[in-house]
Amino acid sequence: MATPHDRAPELFLPEPLPREVKYTVISVDDHVVEPPETFAGRLPATLQDRAPHIVETEQGHQVWEFEGQRFFMVGANAVAGRRPDAETREPFRFEHMRPSCHDVEARMRDMDINGVWAAVNFPSQVTGFSGRVFYQAQDQELGLACTRAWNDWFHDEWYAKHPDRIIPVGITHLSDPAVAVEEIRRNAARGFTGVSFPERPHDVGLPSLWERDHWDPIIAACVETETVISLHVGSSGMSGFPPGAPGFEMGAVMFGQQSLRTAVEWLLSGYPVKHPDVKIALSEGGIGWVAMLLDRLDNLVDRSGYGVNWDDRPGDVLKRNFWFCTLDDPSTIDTRHRIGVENIMVECDFPHGDGTWPDTQLVIEKYWGHIPNRELRMMCSENAAKLYRHPLPEVVLPVGD
Repeated sequence: MATPHDRAPELFLPEPLPREVKYTVISVDDHVVEPPETFAGRLPATLQDRAPHIVETEQGHQVWEFEGQRFFMVGANAVAGRRPDAETREPFRFEHMRPSCHDVEARMRDMDINGVWAAVNFPSQVTGFSGRVFYQAQDQELGLACTRAWNDWFHDEWYAKHPDRIIPVGITHLSDPAVAVEEIRRNAARGFTGVSFPERPHDVGLPSLWERDHWDPIIAACVETETVISLHVGSSGMSGFPPGAPGFEMGAVMFGQQSLRTAVEWLLSGYPVKHPDVKIALSEGGIGWVAMLLDRLDNLVDRSGYGVNWDDRPGDVLKRNFWFCTLDDPSTIDTRHRIGVENIMVECDFPHGDGTWPDTQLVIEKYWGHIPNRELRMMCSENAAKLYRHPLPEVVLPVGD
């Protein structure tokens, strides 16, 4: 079996050995890097020659091109296993990545090294975390065809080959409610249990959550099909920084703040009240802010007089309809009972710069080792399995109370 070192040895750390598995882990935030053949043969014949495709730049970089735009690999998108002191932190070509970034069989091997049972995988740069590139396409017919093609590729080449290991979260064409609903239902019928939406739709040119004619049928379709609405941090960009500020660094530091704002907007949109069964999962925002938000929601009702006039308390709605994920949160994991142990899930963020691969097992042991086994099973795998209706292995670790 070829390793990354066979192709560009100077870029990679030594190949890791499999880690001891002490916890059954489902990561609710990993990523695929779309390989060059993703869209090949998957669009209607009249549109196929305009599908996203890889081009070579004068500098020897491989980049995606779509509708005259080029999409470079940015933001430490595929750096797992690379040396921090390599020529560049960001890979320029596919051979500069671990094969598991874009090949499902290699991904299985790297999940096994890391001790990960199953994973949600979000799209990458040419698609956008929520399919934004396609629902913002100049040619909407082409954009819809690309959306469907991505879902077909992910279903055929990732999920169908390893249905016990890959949790299928798709995208949909959010610029058209009727079409979005059709794609949500098409995916649900073949096993998809989640759909990726932008955190703040109005930031990416879509109607706001309060423009009901647009969102009512889309949210209703998610509820009817039990499709989890997955909101990845940064899926609608990171805005509001002062002119001249280091936006990349500030965005990375403020992931939690972005997720806090996202949770409040989705909560106060009224959809979790209108649809008590809607399921909303926030990815990569951590949990450090959740207990504070619950306290504030209670304050609004009990003290300040700014409370929302709901039959159910807003904090109770948050705990009923929202799930949160974390890499570790060592300083705030002990707020888990305030949040609700049943609302917390773990992520690896492979192959991004924040990722804990290949040492997710060790990270959990270091920061969560004091937590009772029953709660560890819930946060590491059982909550995600229940939310995404995904199978668990026969024995879920750690065993016992």
